[in-house]
Amino acid sequence: MPRRRRWNYRRWSWLIAGVGLAIGLTFVVFSWLIRPGSVVVTPNLNSRYSESQPALSGDGRYLAYVAERDGHRTIYFYDLQSRQLQPLPGFANRDAIAESPSLSWTGRYIAYVGSDRGRPEIQVYDRATQRRDVLTQGWRGWVRQPSISPDGRFVAFESSRRGQWDIELFDRGELTELDRPDGSRETSAPIAPTQP
Repeated sequence: MPRRRRWNYRRWSWLIAGVGLAIGLTFVVFSWLIRPGSVVVTPNLNSRYSESQPALSGDGRYLAYVAERDGHRTIYFYDLQSRQLQPLPGFANRDAIAESPSLSWTGRYIAYVGSDRGRPEIQVYDRATQRRDVLTQGWRGWVRQPSISPDGRFVAFESSRRGQWDIELFDRGELTELDRPDGSRETSAPIAPTQP
């Protein structure tokens, strides 16, 4: 009958040291592999409700997304720096549906599809003035998927007015206050030529 080996203190300490070393090496390897494309876990962002259609501002500070809470589907605006939802006064009526957000450079302008009267319209909300403009009022055909330029002047979107989905580009005009990376407020009005 073979003799059973007894585990003494020395063998237990070697086993524990080996397991600890294996766990440590595994942690180092995984942290090295995951680091470049790691997922940032943001507290207070996700909820028990479904969230979708994320859009980041050009400077990476703000996140807009669509969530349906209490039977109301709308866009929420989240500050990644302070980790808090930001209010959007005058953004949309309680019964309106808002989706497909797109943000300008500093998140001043939010382009989105809004449905106030049952028909989707491309709208732009200005966080500085707390006003929204309907860009496609009276538009023939359906619209979807807006994308606003970083400075906030142009909005590209899909339109079905020719019986198929096409790309349209809406110019908000030369007097649009541009959303600049440095936060300065300038219009895109051309410089008047000098007199000879």
